[in-house]
Amino acid sequence: MKDFSNDATLAQLQGISVELGDIFARIYRDRNTDANDADDVLEAYKAVRRCLPREGEHPDNRHIGRQAAHAATQGELISRVRTEYA
Repeated sequence: MKDFSNDATLAQLQGISVELGDIFARIYRDRNTDANDADDVLEAYKAVRRCLPREGEHPDNRHIGRQAAHAATQGELISRVRTEYA
């Protein structure tokens, strides 16, 4: 199975999905943001996640890197960023 250790493209896609998840979390929590903007970022996140292979052969399996990507959508990366960059 391909993974991040042997495929730089997959690693890059995973990084992009985590970044998009983090952006979604920020936009979703901002009361001044239009709901359509949050939906658009969420759709971009989902599209990138679909580019990654699944954890196993079964089509119902999750895509690799799911835990980090999901954590980003829940805002778990927001607290790690210094306030001058928030």
